[in-house]
Amino acid sequence: MRTLPFYIGGFLGPFGGGVVAVLVPQLRDAFDATTAGVAATIPAYLIPFAVLQLVSGTIGERLGRRRVVRTAYFAYALLSLAAAFVPSLGGFLVIRALQGCANAFLTPLLLAGLADLVSARQLGRAVGTFAAVQTAAVALAPLGGGLLGAFDWRLVFLVQSAVAVALALMPPADPEKRDEAPRLRAVLTRRVGLLSGAAFTAYAGVTGIGFLVAVEAADAFSVGSIMRGVLLAGFGVAGMLLGRAAGDAVDRFGRVPVSLVGIAISSALVVTMGIAPSPLALGAIWFAVGLGSALVWAGINVLAVEAVPGNRAGGTSVVSAFKFAGNAVAPLMWLPLYHADPRLGFLGAGILAATAALFIAPLRVAR
Repeated sequence: MRTLPFYIGGFLGPFGGGVVAVLVPQLRDAFDATTAGVAATIPAYLIPFAVLQLVSGTIGERLGRRRVVRTAYFAYALLSLAAAFVPSLGGFLVIRALQGCANAFLTPLLLAGLADLVSARQLGRAVGTFAAVQTAAVALAPLGGGLLGAFDWRLVFLVQSAVAVALALMPPADPEKRDEAPRLRAVLTRRVGLLSGAAFTAYAGVTGIGFLVAVEAADAFSVGSIMRGVLLAGFGVAGMLLGRAAGDAVDRFGRVPVSLVGIAISSALVVTMGIAPSPLALGAIWFAVGLGSALVWAGINVLAVEAVPGNRAGGTSVVSAFKFAGNAVAPLMWLPLYHADPRLGFLGAGILAATAALFIAPLRVAR
């Protein structure tokens, strides 16, 4: 039970980032805006969220995890409340950007706090579960947003506000006192650089292609919006089912081997999605990709929290910044290829995902 608030907090950020995608029609009517204008709220959240994580972990370690996380939760709650009642699209865009900034101070500090809370023998299991929860949030955001939005789109933000207030009452503990304050330059290492490259390519090539799967389901098989949400949710469900087992595998077989196996499975399956013969096959493959992804992130996240012992949240936040940057740029990378030929979009994503192995392989550590 001590770890539950960490997992809920890990779910909240990615869910808040992706939930707007399914609310575009309602928001378009509410603000009397264009589809493009409302769609801009997605990068408005993700870009500050990704960029600020380059420094947010180190700032949080210096100022104190407990204080920073509690403040960030309260800020996120107030911003979510404001998002539910803001009268214009311009104001909504500003609020979304500020929400991304607030969440940048949550994800890496929660992961670092979780790593400090559990024993070394259970680190893989705990971090693997955290990774699965975040993956599930990305995949389940359209489904959750769609269900709440069917009643009123404002409920999406009011629920997030209530959850953030509750989590603010359960912040992570501060680490033991150090001889010197954590420094940003401590994270500027080859190891963090390799992990950042792996995080970017794996997210852009695997987790971040959910939109492409949705487009393929609609264009090739005329799947409706509700069933598209169910199909996309399969990825997150797979991650949830395998997350803890993937973490156990990391503890038993090692961080790097498990990550490499996951990369091989995920990248190969992504390529085949462009030639799926039916919506059932497409959903089954996407579910299997989610299983492979759980292995990838169980290994990468453990490597990240161990990369900079003196500034655990700082190293984690830099890797996380590149991870969500991959999510943000995925549409820009794959949509042009998809429009030329749907098979090319998935082929490009699969090839990029496979390159994550080039970043992970040099990081061999003792079993």
